[in-house]
Amino acid sequence: MNVRALAARALGQVLGDGRSLAMALPPVLKRAEQGDRGLLHELCYGVCRWHPQLQMLLQLLLARSLGPREYTIRALLLVGLYQLWHLRIPEHAAVAETVTAARQMGKPWAVGLTNAVLRAALRRRQELTAALDQDPEAGEAHPRWLLQRLREDWPDDWPAITVANNARPPFTLRVNMRHLDRDACQQRLERLGCNPQPSAYVATALTLNAAAEPATLPGFAEGWISVQDAAAQLAAPLLDIQSGLHVLDACAAPGGKTGHLLECAPHLDLTVLDQDAARLERVAENLHRLRFHARLIAGDARRPADWWDGVPYDRILLDAPCSATGVIRRHPDIKLLRRDSDIATLADQQQAMLASLWPLLRPEGRLLYATCSVLRQENEQVVANFLAKQPDAEEQPIIAPWGRCLAHGRQILPGEENMDGFYYAVLVKRGVPAGEVACRQVS
Repeated sequence: MNVRALAARALGQVLGDGRSLAMALPPVLKRAEQGDRGLLHELCYGVCRWHPQLQMLLQLLLARSLGPREYTIRALLLVGLYQLWHLRIPEHAAVAETVTAARQMGKPWAVGLTNAVLRAALRRRQELTAALDQDPEAGEAHPRWLLQRLREDWPDDWPAITVANNARPPFTLRVNMRHLDRDACQQRLERLGCNPQPSAYVATALTLNAAAEPATLPGFAEGWISVQDAAAQLAAPLLDIQSGLHVLDACAAPGGKTGHLLECAPHLDLTVLDQDAARLERVAENLHRLRFHARLIAGDARRPADWWDGVPYDRILLDAPCSATGVIRRHPDIKLLRRDSDIATLADQQQAMLASLWPLLRPEGRLLYATCSVLRQENEQVVANFLAKQPDAEEQPIIAPWGRCLAHGRQILPGEENMDGFYYAVLVKRGVPAGEVACRQVS
């Protein structure tokens, strides 16, 4: 099947069924010729990245609206517009191949429509470009609700955030320092022409000049390197991990941070929790490649009574489910799938997880709250609300050369030091004075 038709099949599932691109694309990739897979990936991710802009173009070009269930045809038209506006494919080839794809859709009427829309786009390019420039949602290629939140939360930084979100993400590796140091890994990769650049603030991070198939990189199969953004590599050091500690990694899938915890201290007593049993299989695969073992439990962090054995943890990593607005450049379908109404729901869920996991932490223990969001409602507001309600909790300020110091926690914005957007806050449980314990026992 024509690669543009395959792209429309995958994108139609995102537009119509609300499936993530990570779920919709892999089955379609298997149907593509090996040489077409790069273009297929580019078309799908590019349409999602620029969807607010491309959708406005399509609305300006259509004489009448498409049927409410014509998701695949709509996706194909967006694929055609993406090629004309953002790729260096010759215009005649982009139009001809997209029209050919329309013939394969089994809807004859779509062939003429596709040809007419794309040729009109070329003919009216100057007029259409001017219209895009007048519309903030189209110009910034972000949904209106998200632009509003970014302006409110980051009034001085929101333009840089949108630019970073629209860029292609860096390809960053985590070096397993138990096997080789970063300099040695850098030299090995330089010999392959990868031009790896070390992170200024993350001792285990190397960023390559282009994405690569991980399995082709030296040391990947042996667990010497893993693919992980530099910002995510900050979690293990912030937890102050040491061998022998009893540790909970909550909401852990797919297990990148799990592996890093064990690389830092291989003799952890580590419990790995995730609500999705299928995603836990990915954690198991990652641990197998790294030659590590951990206790894997499918369970809800808000319901510890269902899975906790009653032994307090020395450390808890809560990598809380969030809007993922800090990693849009990696997952641009967030622009299509996320809604403004989701944020309050997510914040309530995050608050509930913190409240449920806190009793599992021993006195003097440490909990690291982490999200890949840039929205304050999910980050410092969650921590502030928790601290106000939890008298035995106190925040340990993060003193670091990276990120922004907030009233609570520390925020990395997308693109800063070539990192993804991440939020971290360190919470420590106060010890209970002996007299207070005795008083409770008497009463």
